[in-house]
Amino acid sequence: MTPSNSRSIAVVGGGFGGVGAAVMLRRAGYEDVTVFEKSERVGGVWQHNTYPGAACDVPSHMYEFSFAPNRWSRRFSPQPEIQAYIEGVARRFGVLDRVRTNTEVRSVGWDEERGRWTLETSAGPHEADLLIAACGQLSVPKTPAIPGLNSFEGPVFHTAEWDHSVELAGKRVAVIGTGCSAIQTVPAIQPEVAHVDVYQRSPGWTLPKRDRAYSRWEHALSKRFPLLRRLERAYIFNYMELGTAGLTRHRSLLAPFRFMARRQITSAVKDPELRRKVTPTDEVGCKRLLFSSEWYSTLEEPNVDLVTERIEEVVPEGIRDASGTVRPADVLVLATGFASHDFVAPMEVMGRAGRTLAEQWGEVPRAYLGATVPDFPNMFLLYGPNTNAGIGSIIHTLECGAGHVLAALEEMERADATRIEVRRAAAERFDRELRDALAATVWHSGCSSWYVDENGNDPSNWPWQWREYHRRTATLEPGAYELSGASAPVGSGALG
Repeated sequence: MTPSNSRSIAVVGGGFGGVGAAVMLRRAGYEDVTVFEKSERVGGVWQHNTYPGAACDVPSHMYEFSFAPNRWSRRFSPQPEIQAYIEGVARRFGVLDRVRTNTEVRSVGWDEERGRWTLETSAGPHEADLLIAACGQLSVPKTPAIPGLNSFEGPVFHTAEWDHSVELAGKRVAVIGTGCSAIQTVPAIQPEVAHVDVYQRSPGWTLPKRDRAYSRWEHALSKRFPLLRRLERAYIFNYMELGTAGLTRHRSLLAPFRFMARRQITSAVKDPELRRKVTPTDEVGCKRLLFSSEWYSTLEEPNVDLVTERIEEVVPEGIRDASGTVRPADVLVLATGFASHDFVAPMEVMGRAGRTLAEQWGEVPRAYLGATVPDFPNMFLLYGPNTNAGIGSIIHTLECGAGHVLAALEEMERADATRIEVRRAAAERFDRELRDALAATVWHSGCSSWYVDENGNDPSNWPWQWREYHRRTATLEPGAYELSGASAPVGSGALG
């Protein structure tokens, strides 16, 4: 079916989600697509996160678009290579010139009478028939509320805002946090600094990464036999699906992951006290799984201390812990994660009748398939609520989400409709099903993590395997959406 060339689409965010959506839309025949990116180039988190050691913790051949396979240098790609890949995809598929860089979307509002979205940007207003918010969950760095943080006399920066002008050689560095960015940063800077104090609130389960460079003959084979690359991708996907089944339904499947994590601790950490500090007491996978083969051995280096006492305050010369000890530092690095539950923040989204998305969500963000929200017609979220993976590739998820947008557009073309909106009953039915499934997952087994908020709500994770997400997003569920406008009668069901 030939799409309507007059239908305009605005995409907010130029990371993997925004670029992928723009490419998939163009391949489907939609030409009037504009991508807004507040930074100077596309890339999203991979453009911002340039800290030492920054790399993917998902195997390279699953961290790529299915329609754009890449010749990766390593099994786990480093940040510069991922950044180059996403820019290359945008250029190769002809969407780079559709990206308005250095343009922040400050607010968007739905015009009910005209059936269009109005975007207020730093470069002026813009209108579109369809809005895709591809802001990502990990785009707003979170600064911890530590007393005295502003009193520190040396440089202070978040890993996602790394200050490359600061020379670390010979310095005492304090790193707050032991999550994904910390376990990459600390091994990378340890050889050059005088000392590193790593402040840990609670340990996470860390699996061996088994990273390595691809050999020349492997590249030659994959070029000669493209099927080998597809087989590797299928193997990785099925391996991750096994892990996802363990996290969501069949806890016994976590046994091999638990064994690998414990074995890495016992083989790498000789000091009994350090071993006690780094061994989690919660179930494997309850907090985000970490991947590194260097983390534990780095903590045993003589110029590294793992501090587990609670931070009392930051003082001008360093950090005071709950025992009263002040550890001096020249540089303070915040490896403290992101405001992962804000989704579209700081952009304000105003839907029908002037109600904002923040008001609609209240304390818990909710979206049908993580993609659509009642009272927000013609709007789709990518990497929205409950589309995160405990194990898996967000690139696959983003492709599924963009595929759902295409399925919706196809139905709009078939019905000659100008508006599409998820029915409230369908959204509420899905949300009940989702919450019931989440309650049985490992993420609700008692640990503290960024997945689950202080009230026990989980707006982050998908509680089923990712085959299920692909199945549900590939088409529109009969009756889930309401189409209206043009020749489609107002109030008509989408598919019956």
